[in-house]
Amino acid sequence: MLNHDCNFTPLKNKLKEQLTDITRQLQHIILNLDQDSSCLLGELDHVRTKFLEAESISSTYYLNCFLFPFTSKYQEIAKSIYHLSQKKRGALIVIQREDGLDSLMTPGIPLSAEITSPLLESIFVPDSPLHDGAVLVRKEMIISAANVLPLTAKTYGDRKLGTRHRAAIGLSEISDALVLVVSEETGKTSFCMEGTLYPLSISSP
Repeated sequence: MLNHDCNFTPLKNKLKEQLTDITRQLQHIILNLDQDSSCLLGELDHVRTKFLEAESISSTYYLNCFLFPFTSKYQEIAKSIYHLSQKKRGALIVIQREDGLDSLMTPGIPLSAEITSPLLESIFVPDSPLHDGAVLVRKEMIISAANVLPLTAKTYGDRKLGTRHRAAIGLSEISDALVLVVSEETGKTSFCMEGTLYPLSISSP
């Protein structure tokens, strides 16, 4: 799943430092468990915060690794996802990899524009003509917007999936595309590969 040639050493080193700090903190908590007078709630809350930070670093690292063999604009894409998440603007971005996708989606509006974060963000402004549907990215270009993707029939137990998430899963079930999703309701971000949805927590650019 992961391209092992990717090298984002600063992110990897930052993640190692964070996990080392968490390990040290957990060891301290374990050593103090037998002390009845010691309240560990504050320390556990600190560890939880550190885990969330580590998740954010890890998500950024893996997203960059998944994207970089197929587009040099991975930082622009990650930046736009972060901004869209902060503004709670729903978004659906398809990154074409090896498989051709033209026959797998209903075509939208051609754009053929170079990828920039401001352009991607402007496409998903609410009530704009291009807001609904998916953006198709191929290499360094935004090929089209307002594309309609096939929806998955998969269910996640009692969890109700929105149309964007069902579309992301649906396309990734029948192709090797990587699909990024921002929830309009919560601002939470995800990416989908091989029919599986993964949570994504991108740190501030």
